Amino acid sequence: MEQDNKTDSKNHMVINGFTVLQTRFTDQSKTGHYLYVKEHAAKDQDARRPPERTLFVVNIPPYCTKESLRHIFSRFGKILHIHLQDKPTKDLLINKSQFFPDVQLKKGFKVGYIVFRKPASVETVKQLPFDTPLVISTTKNPVLTGVEKWCDEYEKSRVDVKQLQDEIDTYMQSYDKLVEADKKKALEQEGVPDEDGWVTVTRHSKKNKAVPRTEAMESKLTEIERKKKQNMELKNFYTFQSRETKRNEIATLRKKFEEDKQRISLMKAARKFKPY
Repeated sequence: MEQDNKTDSKNHMVINGFTVLQTRFTDQSKTGHYLYVKEHAAKDQDARRPPERTLFVVNIPPYCTKESLRHIFSRFGKILHIHLQDKPTKDLLINKSQFFPDVQLKKGFKVGYIVFRKPASVETVKQLPFDTPLVISTTKNPVLTGVEKWCDEYEKSRVDVKQLQDEIDTYMQSYDKLVEADKKKALEQEGVPDEDGWVTVTRHSKKNKAVPRTEAMESKLTEIERKKKQNMELKNFYTFQSRETKRNEIATLRKKFEEDKQRISLMKAARKFKPY
């Protein structure tokens, strides 16, 4: 597929709608890496990624973290949020737990959504000249590599027991509330029949005891009987209508049979044999 590549008078490189940005790992790096950016656009609006204030970035290298992206793009304006994902998706992948993540990024190239405070920041990024590289690792904001990176990852992997216990306690409190809500709902439904008049017996039911006829149950039964009576009346009406239709069809067929019988008799009389 032919790519739509162009460079304008201000030395902006654009490929298939993406503005190309050069990056260098350090100031001394002779080779670099390309990032492709454009304004985020989607059919479904997402308050967490407003199109006019969100920069969509692809080809993010594995060593580039959220902190690195914040350091690179904060020069263009105040950054509110940064989201990293393996590939573009309709919904954002956000971990709800710090210690039990349900979403883990793969160690490879990623895509990112950088949400600025002002829309002008997105336009400023897109106007950056192609020959102005962005430095990822600096003295003030270094990107760890090699043994230093492994040691840092090991330190971050060590669990804070107190924070872990606090998260578990918070989760269990929420879980207990859900269990109590389900139990309360089950007790309210106890003894109340469904549309067909059946009463569901739950584990909260008392063994060997009849279900009491509460006011709610009486009201439910009355409504069920009313609906059954109404449906029966409609059914009887349709049965009567169907019977009348069949009776009329039989009468029509009988009349047609008599007419055809008379017509055949006339035809036989008109065809008598007269040799002389």
